[in-house]
Order: sequence, then C-alpha cells, then structure tokens
Amino acid sequence: MELHAHPDPSRRIAAVQSPIIPVVGAWTRDNPGTLSLGQGMVSYPPPDSALDAIRDFGRQAEQHLYGSAFGYSPLLDLLRDKLRRENGIDTDTGTGVMITAGSNMAFLNVLLAIADPGDEIILPLPYYFNQEMAIRMLGCLPVGVPTDSAYQLDVTGLRAAINEKTRAIVTISPNNPSGAVYPEAALRAVNALCRAYGLYHISDEAYEYFTYGEARHFSPGSLPGAAPHTISLYSLSKAYGFASWRIGYMAYPEALTPSLLKIQDTNLICPPLVNQIAAAGALRTGADYCKNRLPELAAKREQVIARLQPLKGLCEIPEPEGAFYLLLKIDTGKNDLELARMLIDDFKVAAIPGSAFGLADNPCLRISYGMLDQTQLDAAISRLINGIRRLTM
Repeated sequence: MELHAHPDPSRRIAAVQSPIIPVVGAWTRDNPGTLSLGQGMVSYPPPDSALDAIRDFGRQAEQHLYGSAFGYSPLLDLLRDKLRRENGIDTDTGTGVMITAGSNMAFLNVLLAIADPGDEIILPLPYYFNQEMAIRMLGCLPVGVPTDSAYQLDVTGLRAAINEKTRAIVTISPNNPSGAVYPEAALRAVNALCRAYGLYHISDEAYEYFTYGEARHFSPGSLPGAAPHTISLYSLSKAYGFASWRIGYMAYPEALTPSLLKIQDTNLICPPLVNQIAAAGALRTGADYCKNRLPELAAKREQVIARLQPLKGLCEIPEPEGAFYLLLKIDTGKNDLELARMLIDDFKVAAIPGSAFGLADNPCLRISYGMLDQTQLDAAISRLINGIRRLTM
C-alpha cells in the first residue's frame, strides 16, 4: 500500500462543476462598482409580518429544543392550505409535506430517496446547475434533453431518453434560467409519461408567482392520479424576499415518507425554528405580497427587452414569459465563461454563462433583472450592450 502525505478529497465531488454563482460573485467583488445581472434574487425584503412573528422568539424554553423533522406544525398547516388553494394539490390523501432548508435541499433529499448510484435523471436543457450538480454528487447521471428554440419542452425527446436506468424527469416552470413557462398541456404530457413508465415527475415550482402576460403557472401535482409519482418543490426565497432564511418545502408521495425521514434526520434533524416561524408570518400575509410587485418586475422585463434590441444581429433576444431571467445567445468565437469574465473586468457588469446550465453549443449569458432598481438596471444594460458590442467585434 502506497503511503500519502495527506488523504485525497473525493474524486466524485472533484468531477462536479464548480458552483458558478460564487465564482462570478468573487469576480464581481474583485471589481468594485460592478453592477450584477447575475444572481437570481428580488430587490424587496420579507413582509413585516415575518419579522413581527419572531420579535419575541427565544423566550419560551421549548423554542430551543429539537423539533419535528417534517417541520413546524403551524407552518405545515399553512402550507397544506396554500397547496390546496393555489396549486390544487390535496395533501389529505396520499401526499406528504416536508419543510427543508431551501428547495435545493428538497431536491437533494428527493434524489437520495428515489435514486441509487448509476441511475439516470432526465433534465430538459437548459437545466438549473445546482440540480445537475446534486445528481452528479450522488453518483447518478444527468441526461440532458434539448428544448425547442423558445426553450419549450420536447416531449418526444423526453420519451426517447427513457431507459431502464431512468428514475425521474425534472421540469422547472417558470424556468430558471430561460424564463420559459411550460403550458399545462406539456406538463400534463410529461406527468403522463412518468406515470406510464413508472418514473417520478419532479416539478420545481420556485417561481410559481412570476408570470407575465397570458402565461399561467400550472402544478402537475394537481392532476388526478398524480400523487403516487409526482414530487412538487417550492421555495419562499423569491416570492417573499426570503433568500437568506432558507425555507423551502415539498409535496411528495407518502410512500417516500420513511426514506425522507431518514435523510432529513441525518442531514438537518429539523428545519431551524426561528426561520419557520418567520415563514409562517410571511405566509399569513399571503401571495399578494409578491403579486403586487409583479407590475414593477414586468416593467423591468419590458425595459430590458427594449434596451437590448440594438444587439439584434449579435444576439438572439428572447421574450420570456416568467421568472426574472432571459438568455442571450451571442454570436462570438469566445466561450461564455471567458465572455462573462471580460464583461466584469472590462465593463463592470456581471452575467452568468449559459454553459453552467448545460448550454454548450452556443455562447449564452443569463441575465437576471430582479435585484436592481430601474436606474441601476438601465446602467447595467448600457454596460452590457457596450461590452457585447466590443467583445464580438
């Protein structure tokens, strides 16, 4: 046996892509004055009701004890009511609810519960990079399936990707990173496909309130017969300005309860109580807290699309229907990671390279317009336009 000076880190984790948000964040911090069109967050804070709910937290002895692995009972009641009213998901029969430290954790918990090393998880392209990373971390294989030119699902392509190792198909609608909103018919078709082939349909609905124009959000978990194979993921991070509080939740088939309990107890024991009490306060204010801010986000979306029109010929400029993202396909010989770095270093504007989302064929940049005010956004787009023009010459 060969001796080593120190133990080696995991080869499996070393093979996972580096998390792009911290990488771009570090470049941004190294260039003071950079305006960020990178990280996907909203500019508004949590509702006052969330902070009011925790004003006296810690004065009761039981608040310092471990809680249920599934979550704080009053918050679970609010979430079950929300799922019934807003998503059409009945949690009284066949569907469990679990609170997690963000929906990223919910996704990882789900993978641990449904998949074994070597199994395959189908991801429509572009995928959300943290989900692809989680799949690889567990020794599973992400299988990317292209979408069409508007980033809409290709159900025939999804069906063709299924084999004996497939465990689930993931959909994200409204979509990160494209901003596409999948119509009900497409989500029904994916859910039926999963049912027919004995797969799980993992439906990521973190941006459920962020739709514009005629687009409408649809929850596949509301379909008749969907409960045994549908896992629905949600988050408070976007809608309630709750990013740092790390509160997500899932609605899942009750047959997975024993597995999810093992995973949650090992990984988290229980969600932090103070965060859950704050979340309950936010939910009592309700979805209108987010929906009342959609006109401002819609105005930013229109502003971005209009300002980018002079780049036609250098970029494809989509008009996404949801979330607060758009993907620019850029006509350049540079790779998009190089392009993102140069935009920060030379033009002081940050965006996220599309290669992080599995888009390897054409250089792309994901633009997020949720965090900046109108003035900052206008300045950031000016820098982006100038940078793309200069860097594609």
